[in-house]
Amino acid sequence: MSQPTSQDIQVLPATACDYEEVMSISEGVYSGVDYLPARYHEWLEDPQREMFLARLDGRVVGFESYVLVDAGVTAVFQGLRVASWKRSSGVAGIIQRICIDHLQSNHPDVTTIRLTRVEDPPSSVSKYRLLHSKAVVSVILHHDQLDHAVKLLKHRVASACERRPLDALTPEEVLSLFENSCTASGLLPNGLLIQGWLPLSTHRSNLELLLQRGIVWFHSEHCEETSDCDSTSKSRDASGTICPFSSSGFLSLGTPPYSVPLGDGMHRFDIDLFGTDPISAKTHVLHQLIKGVQLLPPGAGIVCFLYAEMSLHAELTNFCQDLTPFPLWKQQIVLERDI
Repeated sequence: MSQPTSQDIQVLPATACDYEEVMSISEGVYSGVDYLPARYHEWLEDPQREMFLARLDGRVVGFESYVLVDAGVTAVFQGLRVASWKRSSGVAGIIQRICIDHLQSNHPDVTTIRLTRVEDPPSSVSKYRLLHSKAVVSVILHHDQLDHAVKLLKHRVASACERRPLDALTPEEVLSLFENSCTASGLLPNGLLIQGWLPLSTHRSNLELLLQRGIVWFHSEHCEETSDCDSTSKSRDASGTICPFSSSGFLSLGTPPYSVPLGDGMHRFDIDLFGTDPISAKTHVLHQLIKGVQLLPPGAGIVCFLYAEMSLHAELTNFCQDLTPFPLWKQQIVLERDI
């Protein structure tokens, strides 16, 4: 069978009426924790986002979207999927090329494309440079396991050492936190604030975008009392100022849990962690989990994903020991290219 060409495939803007067809090619995506069913209609309402589907012989065979960020100079591509019967046939490459052509024609100010992938990036993104990678640790907690999980993690945090309390940041405090250039340089490798697989700079417009999403922000100051916190790496901000990596403390973002196709009332819960101190990381995970459980509807469970610096992988894996693992991804990779 010959592979389809760009002349065979029709790429059109996605609409609300296309929802069921797009979902029909998404069955089994991400082992039942696909975000698109919960995000599709929300994305349609976003004026900064454009969504596309690919049709071949009248049938939907692919989907892709991009959202404009960084004050309109960067486009982040999200949601790519291809029907199971057309995978590895070149459909993904065709839809992405057409989307890039559309982007360049309609948004000439965009100079950069960014995207996230899992594991080693495929050859289809060979033009992209690697910006950063983070470790992923994930567990599944059914409704009747939530109390036990929280108690277990509380015990493990209490056994580690005392830490300064976490602060739940208000919108004003979030904006203030990133006014200091050392915050971004110290906490965020390459200045990237990755929230729910969306890689952003700390431009004020991006922060304001995130503040509309009900995200829980926790921040804690770095600890000077114990040797755990004495070894600090250093980075430089945009002006060349040296900033100790730990000087900005530790930051976590918790995405409100949302229903996924896994069934049994399961919800997905993403916790993005920024910083390198393992005890702070565990404390943030605990408090984010407590908050996430509070937001669940009655009888619901969660699949919880932790995204952290690679140096924290072993610590967080041990921290979650005795909880049921949900092995799906090992890494989160951020890629970028100029256009």
